[in-house]
Amino acid sequence: MKSVKRLFLTIFIIYLLPTFASAGWWAMQDRPARWSEARWSSAGILPEASASEDAAIYIFSAATGGLKGAVASHAWIVTKEKGAASYTRYDKVGWGSPIRRNHRPADAYWYSNQPQLVASVTGAQAELLIPKIEGAIAAYPYAEPGGYTIWPGPNSNTFVAHVLRTVPELGAVLPPHAVGRDYLPDGDFVHIDNDWRDLHVTMYGLLGFSAGLRSGFEVHFLGLVAGLDFANPGIKIPALGRIGI
Repeated sequence: MKSVKRLFLTIFIIYLLPTFASAGWWAMQDRPARWSEARWSSAGILPEASASEDAAIYIFSAATGGLKGAVASHAWIVTKEKGAASYTRYDKVGWGSPIRRNHRPADAYWYSNQPQLVASVTGAQAELLIPKIEGAIAAYPYAEPGGYTIWPGPNSNTFVAHVLRTVPELGAVLPPHAVGRDYLPDGDFVHIDNDWRDLHVTMYGLLGFSAGLRSGFEVHFLGLVAGLDFANPGIKIPALGRIGI
């Protein structure tokens, strides 16, 4: 019994306490009541696409709307071909045709929430990786209408995480509050990234772990993520995100 109590106490401290704290803080903030009242315009993070000839890739994440924004975020992918005069943005959403292209500005607010730049690649490397990204997007298995489940997945973060695992050269891991990122397509329980630098073990994104040079060490519980980042030293805290050391 003592072991069971310790287990529940550990789960409460590591996963539930930060989640409750985030929910309490979120509830005290002034938020748009509905999506039509939210801000969806550019946050001014990216330069004009025509300002540089270089190819570019950006991964963004922003807190989502409603109460779920206290614990969850929405991720998307932005690319720019060499010499292109505009960006191309890819999101997965929960209505209509799931994979959307350019339905918002590349660096737009999401439900009035400021986007976080998770990773960026520019120049010759981006030029080489953009076709791989487009191939991963084309091969995503949940791209048809109805291929979206808000929790535990497959959702918007499942889509972006699929691309990041398929193109590990991007060197990116979505933040801990990207709920759904650990849901593996096709019901897989184990995945090793193409470059063998990360191992993912999960039961439909609900319970599992990730370990490797990119992920560090993470334990997943009900879509919440706690762990240690070794590549860029920091602590991954459920609902709150990553805190650098």
